Amino acid sequence: MAYWLIKSEPESYGWAQLVADGHTEWTGVRNHSAAINLRAMAVGDEALFYHSVSDKAVVGIARITRSWQPDGDDGKWASVQVEPLRALRRPVTLAAIKAEPALAAMELLRQSRLSVCPVRADEWAVVVAMGELKG
Repeated sequence: MAYWLIKSEPESYGWAQLVADGHTEWTGVRNHSAAINLRAMAVGDEALFYHSVSDKAVVGIARITRSWQPDGDDGKWASVQVEPLRALRRPVTLAAIKAEPALAAMELLRQSRLSVCPVRADEWAVVVAMGELKG
């Protein structure tokens, strides 16, 4: 199993909407690097759901339920299907991620504009632990 981070503006499609819908097709990604990451996703992989722009925090964990298929009129892009697994007990803010030395190499920080990026297993464990702390 691989780990990922997927970003969405909560005003466009937030965690609460994914939970209400039960699943969604992750479409509309128009960046070549992000599309390569979508194509690499497999059924059962998990993704940190990150609210971008306004909240700037990881808020939940989703699972990939269908591998990639072509997206867009020309079919050159990619989409996957995701479902919510669970919300984190508390959001893990971008500021908290930046302040954690164990996350210094995280792709979220290295390629901050990338909407779909891989997460290493050790980084995943740190972020999830931070989100499960009682606070």
